[in-house]
Amino acid sequence: MRPASTHDAIVIGAGPAGTSAALALARRGWTVAIVEKSVFPRRKVCGEYISASNLALLERLEIVDAWRAEAGPEIRRVGFFSGDTSVEAPMPRAKSVPATGDGFGRALGRDVLDSLLLDAARSAGADVFQPCRAVAIERNGVCQAVRIQAGARNSPDEATILRAPVIVAAHGSWEPGPLPSQLGKKGHPSDLLGFKAHFSGSTLPPDLMPLLTFPGGYGGMVLADHGRMSLSCCIRRDMLARLRGNLARKHGGQVSAAEAVEHHLRATCEGARKALQEASLDGPWLAAGPIRPGIRTGYDGDIFRVGNIAGESHPIIAEGISMALQSGWLLARELGTAGCGQAKREAVGRRYEAAWRELFSTRVLAAEAIARIAIGPGGGAMMRAVVRNFPQVLTMGARLSGKTRAAPGFG
Repeated sequence: MRPASTHDAIVIGAGPAGTSAALALARRGWTVAIVEKSVFPRRKVCGEYISASNLALLERLEIVDAWRAEAGPEIRRVGFFSGDTSVEAPMPRAKSVPATGDGFGRALGRDVLDSLLLDAARSAGADVFQPCRAVAIERNGVCQAVRIQAGARNSPDEATILRAPVIVAAHGSWEPGPLPSQLGKKGHPSDLLGFKAHFSGSTLPPDLMPLLTFPGGYGGMVLADHGRMSLSCCIRRDMLARLRGNLARKHGGQVSAAEAVEHHLRATCEGARKALQEASLDGPWLAAGPIRPGIRTGYDGDIFRVGNIAGESHPIIAEGISMALQSGWLLARELGTAGCGQAKREAVGRRYEAAWRELFSTRVLAAEAIARIAIGPGGGAMMRAVVRNFPQVLTMGARLSGKTRAAPGFG
């Protein structure tokens, strides 16, 4: 066992939620430790779009210039691809702080974005433990002790103990584990499983981000950095099993989940098929899930939760990164006003939960309603009819999802 080290806060997970919280706290003079199990850069199942409403926040985090230099083109149109229907409408311009000068979002691969954020946190003074996995959290006097192990499998005598009064869980909701903030994992036929791939050579217009709907699922496409087109989607577990079985019988052999998903997209969504017609896969398909939409507890047992573990929207509205960045910033802002002692941290937890719900609950509920329609029986046909006759609902939907609402403290 290595000697314990003490910090003001320990952040578990170095995605956008964890690093935005760590970076903001470090800039306030806190001593912060970040524990991240993966080696960076690494790709993630994620739509990768960042709304322009976050640009003032990215500026405060001091990565906006790097983001502008790396990210894909401005997304000025929102689209809808379903069956043989392809409809486009204007993307609403975000309310922007004059210093940012931007009104439209752009996409940046998580392999690039997460590295930018983590490097900024390290430069601000955060101690980064990577690759290390948090395997236990225990109360230790006025602090909590987090046991971490380098890599995925190490013996207990090679563990390190980190101590802090504040623990920030930013490890996401998709992976089960031993921590009290991690969720259990049970499979259901209706589960939505996430898939993601990059393609080069796509013919998708550079300023267009379409929503895709297809039997059993939904997804999105957007041109990201370095000419990569990012395609992400969710599909029901039972539909995926049926597709794999049908293809296996047709081709006389095993078919991977990714192969079945791509085949299904091309066969049932003309807009996606055209965008992918001349494209080539850039790296392997990724899979994760099931996704866990809904609003959860933001503070429990002296552990604060940010990102997906605090609450998760259906990715049909493409606001996952925005919610992650903003939740981390929101928590850091509340913690920055707190004094010492568990009672004061509990008060912070109550304020943070209330602020989180005020900022995100509409997005979560709207996304759930849209996703239920898209996946439900006859939902795709109904959406096609509505969007063909009233394309402006795409613009209204983008506004309702929060793409024009400034990050907290910047409106």
